[in-house]
Amino acid sequence: MATEEWGAGNRKVVVIGGGIAGALLAKSLQFQAEVFLIDPKEYFEIPWASLRAMVEPSFAERSVINHRDYLTNGHIITSPAISIRETEVLTAEGRLIPYNYLVIATGHTYSVPRSRTERLHQYEADNEKIRSANSILIVGGGPTGVELAGEIAVDFPDKKVTLVHRGPRLLEFIGFKAANKTLKWLTSKKVEVILEQSVNLNSVTDGDKTYQMSGGEIIKADCHFMCIGKPLGSSWLKETVLKDSLDAHGRLMVDEHLRVKGRKNVFAIGDITDISEIKQGYLAQNHAEVAAKNLKLLMSGGKESKMATYKPGKAMAIVSLGRKTAVAQFPYTTIIGCIPGKIKSGDLFVEKTRKQMGL
Repeated sequence: MATEEWGAGNRKVVVIGGGIAGALLAKSLQFQAEVFLIDPKEYFEIPWASLRAMVEPSFAERSVINHRDYLTNGHIITSPAISIRETEVLTAEGRLIPYNYLVIATGHTYSVPRSRTERLHQYEADNEKIRSANSILIVGGGPTGVELAGEIAVDFPDKKVTLVHRGPRLLEFIGFKAANKTLKWLTSKKVEVILEQSVNLNSVTDGDKTYQMSGGEIIKADCHFMCIGKPLGSSWLKETVLKDSLDAHGRLMVDEHLRVKGRKNVFAIGDITDISEIKQGYLAQNHAEVAAKNLKLLMSGGKESKMATYKPGKAMAIVSLGRKTAVAQFPYTTIIGCIPGKIKSGDLFVEKTRKQMGL
């Protein structure tokens, strides 16, 4: 194992995870510190644009961005991190990366290709899968399943779409009103929604077009998409110096400054934190901005008492329903239609996010 040698005094910052939070933080610090971004893939992806890219693959050309395009003054290591020590991180390829400050931003675990080109091809394959099918089964009624159903129902209105969700209502992460309005909208678009059922995918073989429900019913569909929750990207931390910083759910416990509790120089941002709020991309971006402020302060010798405080986000959410409609839950009201649609559903904040990343 080789240990990397680099200068910059006490300004060696290692960021683990190149998702929406880690990418923004690395970009924000690249001219104030020597930044190493450790990520298994070569690119950053705007997550809320991924479902549009399945029905319109060219959309991914602007939502899938090579790390090097925004991180022009940092080091990029395309490898998973597998261990953390008191002063260094070990990668799967055997590199030891020393740090003065460490940021964990590994979010949720999901399998995606290593290169941007492969990821774009994956969207083209998903699109062909949708186009060639007459009937489509979507498993999972959270925001991902609902948005995918909406995208397909609007762009391919002749296709039979069935959405199966094991919970008693859709979008369980937000309120009843939003869920009920969404159910009515999907039904109006001829999407069949089946609640309180699961799909036995073990009974499905390649080419098999029948799916058995937990209640015994059989559904026929030409293809299916899994839209269920992904596990937190924290299991590997159980064998590291941060093992005692994980809560019972596998989240990293942080203080009001987003430092991992009990650690002076380790921060955590994004979905992996134990902050009591809805896990959403724009809040992960807020985490990155607060952590960046605090890291700049500490690296410049500022007082800890001057550190910025993160205030948990309110229960707000916008779920897009196709290209022009969305359902929005705000603190005092819930609305559905073209007004929230204009906020999100047009370009899904892609240009805003690219601008934030300096692109």
